Amino acid sequence: MEVESNVSPASSMALLDDDGRPKRTGTVWTASAHIITAVIAVGVLSLPWAMAQLGWIFGIFSLLFFASVTLYTSNLLADCYRSPHPVTGKRNYTYMEAVKTHLGGKMHVLCGLVQYFNLAGFVIGFTITTSTSAVTILKKNCIQKNGIKAPCHFSNNPYMISLGIVEIIFSQIPNFHKLSMLSIVAAIMSFGYAFIGIGLSLATVIKGNRKSTSFSGGMDHISGDKFWNMCVALGNIALACAYGQIAIDIQDSLKSPPAENKVMKKANRIGLFIMTTIFLLSSCSGYAAFGSDTPGNILTSTGFQKPSWLVDLANIFIIVHLIGAYQVVIQPLYRIVEILARQRWPSSSFVTKERLVSIGKMKFSINFFRLVWRSMFVVLMTVLAMAMPFFNDIIALLGAIGFWPTVVYFPLEMFIVQQKIKKGSLRWFGLQMLSSVCFFVSLAAACGAIHGLGHALGRYKPFTYKE
Repeated sequence: MEVESNVSPASSMALLDDDGRPKRTGTVWTASAHIITAVIAVGVLSLPWAMAQLGWIFGIFSLLFFASVTLYTSNLLADCYRSPHPVTGKRNYTYMEAVKTHLGGKMHVLCGLVQYFNLAGFVIGFTITTSTSAVTILKKNCIQKNGIKAPCHFSNNPYMISLGIVEIIFSQIPNFHKLSMLSIVAAIMSFGYAFIGIGLSLATVIKGNRKSTSFSGGMDHISGDKFWNMCVALGNIALACAYGQIAIDIQDSLKSPPAENKVMKKANRIGLFIMTTIFLLSSCSGYAAFGSDTPGNILTSTGFQKPSWLVDLANIFIIVHLIGAYQVVIQPLYRIVEILARQRWPSSSFVTKERLVSIGKMKFSINFFRLVWRSMFVVLMTVLAMAMPFFNDIIALLGAIGFWPTVVYFPLEMFIVQQKIKKGSLRWFGLQMLSSVCFFVSLAAACGAIHGLGHALGRYKPFTYKE
């Protein structure tokens, strides 16, 4: 192994963009892959349950509504990447910077707190879900081998630790520019398990084993639990469609020309069209198959025990996808910490120096600060996942709180400032109405998440989670 700490000036200039930062290489397809990896996550498997709570009419309407809102606000956010002009203005490298530039004051601090706490929460959820998929495979094989009464219980902790080790390695990928291949693989995996769930649901319907469904979802006789489930279902759909928290970072990976906002808008359309199609197929087929008995995760249904190899394959796809999704989701947090560290210690070689490492014909860059801090972060997230296996309920709460400000409020407010829309005008009222509707959806989802969290806390035993 050889380590080279210096790069020739000519080659350094070739690797830099016009602002002195690393040259961007992203395209509409890499941006679309990042979007798909972020939105077509394991949440797609819970959408049939959400449809069962809301019924055909309100369920499909909610999905189309939130997909449309996400596309609209994501396109507004794309125009905020540069300011004051969306094509020729100065680049805003992070979401926080875009908010600070357009709204001023301390709004960017609030934006950063919500954004980065959410992203950290999501990767804890990914750690738990990955271990759950691994244990599901072991549990199914154990039951098939030893019978349904066999004590087939496995600890999730070894699989959380294994994922942590893998993520420490992948966390050394420096930024979105170098993440394209991992993101593309993850996007393919998300298609894999989504279509397995859809296919198994359709097979159940075709065999005639379908359950009764409802146009209204039973909203004519809403009980207490039904109301909370509807709140959570709305939150699940809204959050499944959202990726605003990483949109600016994805856009900052796009090469220019052409103008980044035009490329990003095209990627938004591609990503959200694919997302909406898969979401509709998954939610409708799952609900048609299982009706009011639709499980929270469609792949955990007892109707999907055979073919067992196909269900196992779906869980393998989930594991591979979440390995990549972990890196896509957490990149903005990695990035802001490293930007702040470089600003605080600009002359420290430990923080700023990139060292080229050669192992045979392989060459890659290593930074000691990135190596140490990202590794410590992954270890912390893994320990938290092991300590709080009910953290998915907390993620639902964090996500509900974060949906309105990051996906709706900040993009709309920045658009109002950028376009100089007069307060009190018809257009201003329309934007505020949209913001208010999404605020109440976030509030309802947060209340449902708190309700679920109360039940989870009653069963809480740290570091002892088994399935």
